[in-house]
Amino acid sequence: MSAPTEAPPSAPDRAPAAEPAKRVVRIGDRIFSGSTVFAGSLILVVLAAVAIFLIVQSGPAFTANADEVPGPSEDFWSYVGPLVFGTVWAAFLALVLATPMAIGIALFISHYAPRKLAQGLGYVIDLLAAVPSVVFGLWGVLTLARFVQPFYQWLGDNLGWIPLFSGIVSGSGKTILTGAIVLAVMVLPIMTAVCREVFLQAPRLHEEAALALGATRSEMIRMAVLPFARSGIVSAIMLGLGRALGETLAIAMVLSPALVISPQLLTSQNPNTIAANIALQFAEATGKGVNILIATGLILFIITFVVNFVARAIVARRAAFSGAN
Repeated sequence: MSAPTEAPPSAPDRAPAAEPAKRVVRIGDRIFSGSTVFAGSLILVVLAAVAIFLIVQSGPAFTANADEVPGPSEDFWSYVGPLVFGTVWAAFLALVLATPMAIGIALFISHYAPRKLAQGLGYVIDLLAAVPSVVFGLWGVLTLARFVQPFYQWLGDNLGWIPLFSGIVSGSGKTILTGAIVLAVMVLPIMTAVCREVFLQAPRLHEEAALALGATRSEMIRMAVLPFARSGIVSAIMLGLGRALGETLAIAMVLSPALVISPQLLTSQNPNTIAANIALQFAEATGKGVNILIATGLILFIITFVVNFVARAIVARRAAFSGAN
């Protein structure tokens, strides 16, 4: 006969399975998580509150009559049109002047200057961002305008056949070009700082490989640094554009504004910006005049939102980079 087989152990005799450890949630983690959620939600609430305020207060402006709109305008849209043009035109000119300078200064600090000089120059550039806009405005109207007026006269005499330099040259130098130069100086620190940090993050292996293959330093920058930093440069430009679009005092002090749509850079009659117009007109505005100024602020809010949305889309498209980080 075969030996009897042993019966399998009963359920109570088996070893109990290990129970998963319960996650301990600390009070400090809950407080930190809650505070971050609150901070992230607060900015959305504030943005929504500003948008709602602008929309509600702007309602009466869109149906205002010709006698209720400041200046010789027939309605609100003919009033805000020159202001939108002046805002975009001044910011565009400022970026045209500031972008090459910001990239050049950032490259000098990150790849050309000795370490001590680069640190000192970086501190100086960063300190420019702390200068109040009214100081830039005073510098622009009292010093820069007088300094560049002879140059404007030379441009008008020799290049007056170009539409941008046509017309009667301003004798005071208070033109849209002077305002754009002041704006360029104001946006230069933030654009330079962003470009500098992006250039410093370029892959070191790519730079060394380009140099090892015989590339000069300028060729290495074109092949390894600038492609990597393209999205960062776009971000810097958009940050500068946002600052230029919303600048108030400097433009109000430098320009001799008028409700005109003119691309001429050297004449006395210059298109005003939305922010400067609000600052100049708000103290004397009453009734629907206040609503009209708030409505122009709504237009500026929309322009800024669209610019930032486009910038985020551009940066998102160029965010991926094939190199090693």
